[in-house]
Amino acid sequence: MRAVAVIALIGLSLAACGESAPAGVPVPSEVAPVPPPVATNPAMPMVLTADQLRRVCQTGLAAIHGQTVADIQIDGVEGRIVSAWWRAPVDGGRRRAQCRVDGDRVVWKPLERLTPRENRWMDQAGDPVTRFVLDGETVRVNQTPPDDATGLADSAEPAAGE
Repeated sequence: MRAVAVIALIGLSLAACGESAPAGVPVPSEVAPVPPPVATNPAMPMVLTADQLRRVCQTGLAAIHGQTVADIQIDGVEGRIVSAWWRAPVDGGRRRAQCRVDGDRVVWKPLERLTPRENRWMDQAGDPVTRFVLDGETVRVNQTPPDDATGLADSAEPAAGE
């Protein structure tokens, strides 16, 4: 039975050797490979390279903390977690954080906070959401406040006379 299948495949292969493609139809060697998608889409998750993960986290942390991308220094990548630091704008000390990517979201975790429970991943309902899109070599980031807040309530000061 196997011999019949092999002979049939050889026959089909030899029959196709003499045929040429119709004019205007590209042969396989002329068809350019389709590049992989570069933009993320929540419906189509994408696996980032270590370099892309570094750039996404660096850009995301810069946007989250009001820094320039150049201010965010990457210590390293361990698995899918990026460790980073930057100079604190007030006292010049170091602020440290970890970053990961969940779908199209940049999720971060502060490190070295005074209360250990504050050293948590910022992915809960009351946390702002930071999303990214890779567009070639460019990383674009968009931040939205949590659903139940405008971001102004915590920083509002009482008006004079209140």
